[in-house]
Amino acid sequence: VQLQASGGGLVQAGDSLRLSCAASGRTFSRYPMGWFRQAPGKEREFVAASSRTESSTLFYYTDSAKGRFTISRDNAGNTVSLEMNSLKPEDTAVYYCAAATNDLYDPRSAGAYRYWGQGTQVTVSS
Repeated sequence: VQLQASGGGLVQAGDSLRLSCAASGRTFSRYPMGWFRQAPGKEREFVAASSRTESSTLFYYTDSAKGRFTISRDNAGNTVSLEMNSLKPEDTAVYYCAAATNDLYDPRSAGAYRYWGQGTQVTVSS
């Protein structure tokens, strides 16, 4: 199983970026998928996640992402994306996508995820 993240880059404050993460080897349509980030000298932190029940899709965002970032995933469970608008210099980090193989844990916790992408760098200049 592999998660391949892409879409990072160098942008200016106020710009937008769209990160994508493609899964291969299995699908994750039933379980949470999410995005985390790690800035230099800091611990990895939660950014956004999506989980599914039988009748609905749930979305989770860290406070700093609410209103600016939008997570989405395709119905097949092979791709998860993160649309990031109004980017700020403090959003600079390596962004990691992640996929879970059960729904037993809080999707906002890194421990909920079994598979991780390699990370894509997002740099926002002021």
